[in-house]
Amino acid sequence: MNNMGKYNGIGRNQLVGNAGLYYVCYELSKRGWNAMPTSRNARGVDVVIYNQKGSNSHTIQVKALSKRSPVPFGKTLSNLIAEYVVVVTDIFNQPKLYIVDTPTVKSLIHEGLKDGRRSYWFQPNDYEQFKDNWSLLGNPY
Repeated sequence: MNNMGKYNGIGRNQLVGNAGLYYVCYELSKRGWNAMPTSRNARGVDVVIYNQKGSNSHTIQVKALSKRSPVPFGKTLSNLIAEYVVVVTDIFNQPKLYIVDTPTVKSLIHEGLKDGRRSYWFQPNDYEQFKDNWSLLGNPY
């Protein structure tokens, strides 16, 4: 049951982020990856995954949203250091996942300038082509 209507502001954003992080770990585990979330609010990498043999690993940044929206990346891309970005939309109802490698994200990201301040956004029309793109991560077995 979705009781998120009573939450708003910063607390809601943290709940969305937490739900997205653990949902991505759940989905990775179902697919055979060993998934380890990092400390919350650590810069850049949210999840480290490795295959069943322990011979291959990847880093992931999770961006969770409560609905279909542009993904905010803040005022600099210097924190975008993970190999992959997983966008989760509609996290509390019917989550949808989009798996993209970071160089592709950087090539598609939109830069905004308002009142002399820069911001970066990944638009839905750009990330939706990567829905359920799990094969990008390779084989976990």
